[in-house]
Amino acid sequence: MTDQIVDVHAHALLPAVEAYVAELDPAGLAAAKNLDARRNGPESLAESGRMIGQRWPLLTDLPTRLSAMDAAGVDIQLVSPSPSHYYPFLGPENALDVARRVNAAIGELAGRAADRLFGLGIAPLQHPGQLVAALEDALGHGLRGVEIGSFGAAASGGQTGTVELSDPALDPFWAAAEAADAIVFLHPFGCSLDERLDRFYLANTVSQPAENAVALSHLIFGGVLDRYPGLRVIAAHGGGYLPTTIGRSDHAWRVRPDARGCQHPPSTYLRRLWFDSLTHDGGQLAELIRVAGPTRVLLGSDFPFDMGTDDPVTAVREAGLSEEVARAVLSGNAAELLSMPT
Repeated sequence: MTDQIVDVHAHALLPAVEAYVAELDPAGLAAAKNLDARRNGPESLAESGRMIGQRWPLLTDLPTRLSAMDAAGVDIQLVSPSPSHYYPFLGPENALDVARRVNAAIGELAGRAADRLFGLGIAPLQHPGQLVAALEDALGHGLRGVEIGSFGAAASGGQTGTVELSDPALDPFWAAAEAADAIVFLHPFGCSLDERLDRFYLANTVSQPAENAVALSHLIFGGVLDRYPGLRVIAAHGGGYLPTTIGRSDHAWRVRPDARGCQHPPSTYLRRLWFDSLTHDGGQLAELIRVAGPTRVLLGSDFPFDMGTDDPVTAVREAGLSEEVARAVLSGNAAELLSMPT
């Protein structure tokens, strides 16, 4: 198995796509930014603006990205769009149009460094009828799959309710992803708790792991992994709160008939999913590996954002793992999942 170090959680910003959306639906984009501002609060919003400004070259310039990868000891990145490119306010046709533009941009980026970068596109979760077309488009650009949020909902108020990952309307998408061996990267953006998290940067520290836990619970309890056992789903941020509190889900499955939407105890499905290593705590990473298995955890950095890590390899090396498990997390598991040449 190859010893190349593979980071499966790395992002790119696409200024040309953002400019296109600003012309396509300026009111929708303004409403989405207003919602994001309310969710984050003024202090966190200002700090995030400074952070993005400082890291802009890492997000947009290929040579700067490659130099940073070299400095971190990372050979290959699986690059996904910044989740700010989800644009949930767009209508069905515009959402597919923009997804295609995102897919093309990521495909172009990855193609400029084909030996260092693999890519993921996006699929508009708020419009289930467009998901298969978006996935097929991403694969047509040579991408390995698509990135999706934790739920689908419009930010502009033009659409009510949410699309959860357990929604039967998503079944054609899951079927297509399974048939194509495509990767589905689950990465939240925003949180339904909204302004309750508008200080202390709770909009990230609490919302991301909470949204991961809710979304994964929908996948599990909704029987999606029973119907599509070959799905290749990677959960960002170590799967959030779910893996380290999975005993509560198992208990509910045993004692509550309404929690029996899946065929087996929820904990067993963690070994059918993949998780990145971004837990920011060696003990939590070890626990994730215990419950999900040593073949189901992959190196993830959240490059280049400040809630990620600039030294992901060292974070894994210092987690107290055996050498065999550390090598699997750093390289072997991703090589197998991505079908990399060995």
